[in-house]
Amino acid sequence: MAEKIAFSIESARGSQALSVTYERAGRGEPLLLLHGIGHHWQAWEPVMGILAAERDVIAIDLPGFGTSSALPDGVSYDLTSVGSVLGALCESLAIERPNVAGNSLGGLLALELGREKLVRSVTALSPAGFWSPGERQYAFGMLQTMRRAAQAMPLPMIEGLSRSTAGRAALISSIYARPGRRSPEAAVAETLALREATGFHQTLAAGRDVLFTDDVPDVPVTIGWGMRDRLLLRRQGIRAKHVIPDARLVRLPGCGHVPMNDDPALVARVILDGSR
Repeated sequence: MAEKIAFSIESARGSQALSVTYERAGRGEPLLLLHGIGHHWQAWEPVMGILAAERDVIAIDLPGFGTSSALPDGVSYDLTSVGSVLGALCESLAIERPNVAGNSLGGLLALELGREKLVRSVTALSPAGFWSPGERQYAFGMLQTMRRAAQAMPLPMIEGLSRSTAGRAALISSIYARPGRRSPEAAVAETLALREATGFHQTLAAGRDVLFTDDVPDVPVTIGWGMRDRLLLRRQGIRAKHVIPDARLVRLPGCGHVPMNDDPALVARVILDGSR
């Protein structure tokens, strides 16, 4: 069962409290898992068991998402601030330089932690931040459309759609290549997570001018990209490889933007290989 941890972060207004939800399983080297915008830690459920056989896995709800509290007033959702929060979280959990894997927004945050040398290795799955201006505008437009649709649907309608393969496709095919593989309960839960995410707009606003342009030296980096990613197009993986020349670029056949459910065995292997 997921737990909560409360800790303090420093801001312009002094020390402020924050509460983060996390699920922890397994033993071995620590592995921190970071989800994408509008999602929650349960995005990692399809691979948690495989990873936990070899790693001490900690999947979290990022601040302002899932059931974690929003960032305190006056704290930005930019890379630097959220990266500092993740550093404080690891300290509170007594995790020193974990391996980290992230998807989308989580992948961008994972690379930021790698750039700051706060982690042992980075696996970034379809990370944000390698877009052209047009690609960023397209992705943000899709995300806002998904959010508005989730907010417009009453719960009975969401639950009704989740019960059929076609209905789950209507709910979540923007991020999954194989939405029919997602359980009805998971499809409902993540639609509600997108609808209720308190950090959604602030995160989008903070990301409008974000480009990841720095190399990540001295930290092993793996970049995985779903070949059927409809949100962040796969050519952005080539740009990521140019920015981080020593990174291992892995193509994920048959996978969409959130690949963990599309091919759990492949994604788990990529993460485990990247953290060895």
